[in-house]
Amino acid sequence: MSSTRDLRVVALGDSFVAGVGDPDCRGWFGRLMAAVGRRGVPTTAYNLGIRRNTSSDVLARWERETGARRAPGCDERLVLSFGVNDGVEEDGRCRVEPDVTVANLTRLLAGAGAAGLPAFVVGPPPIADAAVNRRVRDLTARFHGVCDAAGVPFVDVFDALSADEVWTTGVRDGDGAHPGADGYDRLARLAMPAWLSWIGAAR
Repeated sequence: MSSTRDLRVVALGDSFVAGVGDPDCRGWFGRLMAAVGRRGVPTTAYNLGIRRNTSSDVLARWERETGARRAPGCDERLVLSFGVNDGVEEDGRCRVEPDVTVANLTRLLAGAGAAGLPAFVVGPPPIADAAVNRRVRDLTARFHGVCDAAGVPFVDVFDALSADEVWTTGVRDGDGAHPGADGYDRLARLAMPAWLSWIGAAR
């Protein structure tokens, strides 16, 4: 690996991106970035996860927030993850309707491509709410199609985490949505192979 490489990765999304519930304050994104650093790649990580953010919130802020962190001559990347908050009901309806969520992801990936930012998408995880989980499962399937069409790596974590006792117990014993450190370890492990390949740090 070249010592002159300057990798800068911006992660945009919700509280799972921010790592809420993790006493280590790393979440899955911090774990993925740490794995790259251990492989000798100089890295700068910008975690821009915000609690309660929906896909519409991310779409509204992505250009401004990524633009402020770009620099000439760098290997710049964009990580996106959202969807759970979109599927939460408020006042009898989803915060963001599924068709709008899918359109938002489509627009984000098109914008990233036009801006020369390679993108990587991590799907939304399950929480302790069956109704939200049904919507998240459906979104996951549709996100697959959007990412495939855009030629963007997509990591589906929903089914694996739904069957993972470490994740489900952490969520149940936490606030009903976020796991602890062990749960974020499980999510990071699911994403790790595709992540290291995408970054170019696989051994």
